[in-house]
Amino acid sequence: MGPHPAVAAVRLAVRRALAGHPAATPAFVACSGGADSVALAAALAFDSARSGRPAGLVCIDHGLQPGSAEQAGRVGALGYELGLDPVQVLRVDVGSAGGPEAAARTARYAALRPFLDQGLVLLGHTADDQAETVLLGLGRGSGPRSIAGMRPEQDGYLRPLLVLRRSQTEAACQALGLPVWHDPHNRDPRFRRNRLRQEVLPLLEDVLAGGVTEALARTAGQLQADLDTLDQLAELALAAAAVPAGGLSVEALGGHPDGILSRVLKAWAERGGAGPLTASHVLQLWRLVRDWRGQGPIDLPGGYRARRASGTLGLIAPATAPESPSC
Repeated sequence: MGPHPAVAAVRLAVRRALAGHPAATPAFVACSGGADSVALAAALAFDSARSGRPAGLVCIDHGLQPGSAEQAGRVGALGYELGLDPVQVLRVDVGSAGGPEAAARTARYAALRPFLDQGLVLLGHTADDQAETVLLGLGRGSGPRSIAGMRPEQDGYLRPLLVLRRSQTEAACQALGLPVWHDPHNRDPRFRRNRLRQEVLPLLEDVLAGGVTEALARTAGQLQADLDTLDQLAELALAAAAVPAGGLSVEALGGHPDGILSRVLKAWAERGGAGPLTASHVLQLWRLVRDWRGQGPIDLPGGYRARRASGTLGLIAPATAPESPSC
């Protein structure tokens, strides 16, 4: 008999995620002790034993609740029991910028970043997490990039479990007899994501007769492919419109549809030092191309200014920004 179907599904997802990377490249699993990351850690250990890939575990202790250090220690011990080595338990200081969820995420990724210099970092996000991310993006109205959610692979981070449901990781842990920690913060209604998980998604599943989580995750994947195509076209347009001294030819920009033009303008300004740009900033740049009426320079983040002169868009650094209007 083979492994439990849920165990097999998690192992297959990990094997596929690692398939494009040399077996000599180390992989580290970020493990909190919850079902998703524990199932992922077990699958990575299994793959490592078969492939010879160096594999370790990292547990981040956010220090946000009593007993967090002891729980992190238990996760570290589990890592060794699974056969992962090295195992590191790291305590981080969580700030307050952006709220508790965002601050914890910032501290966590800062602690994980050094491991990217050594190899790959595997994260335990599932299709359920993806669906929640899509709904958060929709609620904020922050555009297609946020609705596209998390990528299966980006900048050395791998998310093998985006194709699986949370129920599958729970079943895998149960089948393997692995201890799972239920973080009380994950049920705290003060956090928006928890209310989406516990109230909104179950209601949507009921009203729409099921399949909502999978549909939202699938939509994210489709959007990612579309955005990648638009980004590639924008790169070509940016290169074609470039003129000496870092400017852009308005004539060369004029023939592009707005979806490409907006990307070109945002990339150009941010790579020149301004940013990060908001939708309002991009709209002002767009008007310099599409709705030109002799406007003067526009202000951009970081003290930069952009102006149109003699058919060219130029970016003016803070130290050299003139007070005179453009011509």
